Amino acid sequence: MEININCDLGEKSKFHSIENDPELLNIVNSANIACGYHAGDDETMEMVIKISKDNGVSIGAHPSFNDLENFGRKRINLSSSEIKKLIIEQYEILQTIAQKHNEKVTHIKPHGALNNMACEDLELANILANTIYKIDKDIIYLVPTGSKMEVAAKRLNMKIACEIFADRNYEDDGNLISRSKPNALITDPEVAKKHVFNMVKNQFLNCLSGKKISCEIDSVCIHGDNKSSLATAKSIKDNLVNNGLILKPLNKMTKFI
Repeated sequence: MEININCDLGEKSKFHSIENDPELLNIVNSANIACGYHAGDDETMEMVIKISKDNGVSIGAHPSFNDLENFGRKRINLSSSEIKKLIIEQYEILQTIAQKHNEKVTHIKPHGALNNMACEDLELANILANTIYKIDKDIIYLVPTGSKMEVAAKRLNMKIACEIFADRNYEDDGNLISRSKPNALITDPEVAKKHVFNMVKNQFLNCLSGKKISCEIDSVCIHGDNKSSLATAKSIKDNLVNNGLILKPLNKMTKFI
């Protein structure tokens, strides 16, 4: 069975250091790169792209609300045209830098509040899916499994990779527990390792309550801005490999070739 490990990277900001990014890029298979709107800058994008290329890591745009002040985690209501502009601008910023290194952005994954809102709101999910599909019909759309984003993408027959989160707990409706709650994050690498393997092996979401929700899982996300991200990434990767799973970049997975 193939599986992908993805990580949010290049998120240089007042909230987050990128000191672990080079080492994380030795572990993960795909990088979701901040495009300067919630974090990051041209220099950081270039660094992540260079190291990704050296390590055989596929690169993706990680577009968000234009909100450096809140790391893209504040919910903002925008018009459909404003949402489209956000996505296209950030994709083009990263793609321009990638082309300098003979690389290509092969997936897109929305960030933070934009992602969370689209998981719950089918209208917003449709706007995102249509925008990304028009950018490039061959681009892989990385979406939370079981979300409205998955529903919208499937209607367009997009290339979809469904992800779970290694370091987050789930509500009974399949959405992530809000970061404002004390039990939102999983910070113990051992707990995260078991959490991930159970979900990948059985193809279900493991909710905090103990509820199981059947779903598709192609990828495991590790947030690069958590203090334990490096230890968590190592633990998860080793456990998946030791249990016979084949790790691949998103664009090299059999389902997308």
